[in-house]
Amino acid sequence: MLLSTALVLATLVTPSPARYSWPLPPPHPVVRAFEAPATPFGPGHRGVDLAAAAGTAVLAANDGSVVYAGAVAARTLVSLEHRGGLRTTYEPVTPAVEAGRQVRRGEVIGHLQAGHCASPCLHWGARRGPAYLDPLRLVSSGRVRLLPLTAPARGG
Repeated sequence: MLLSTALVLATLVTPSPARYSWPLPPPHPVVRAFEAPATPFGPGHRGVDLAAAAGTAVLAANDGSVVYAGAVAARTLVSLEHRGGLRTTYEPVTPAVEAGRQVRRGEVIGHLQAGHCASPCLHWGARRGPAYLDPLRLVSSGRVRLLPLTAPARGG
């Protein structure tokens, strides 16, 4: 039996003012998702990879303080500390900021370099203390609601 009104599953992705924003201008193609490690030193992917052209401006996901901007091993990165102890990391990035500087949500903190993926991509990570978090949860409410495909019939 068919339902008179079909339902579609829609995820609300518009961040509220308290939420974080994307670290790149749109679009935001995810080329590799977050994979939490089973153990602290186990395998996993401690962030997400977002495709973008080399040279693309990388933006602060929220207000915070630059805790590091520079080289680590063969990559350069920017790491921000946000309210509540959340830290976000962006790599490989040519930093446009220095450690100790306060930044605002959406401010340019650097420019994407080639070298992390086969084609340029930003590795965006998030953690609170030692726990790595899926950064996509910062830009999505995670709430799901059902919406009708068609308008409901009137008068009945």
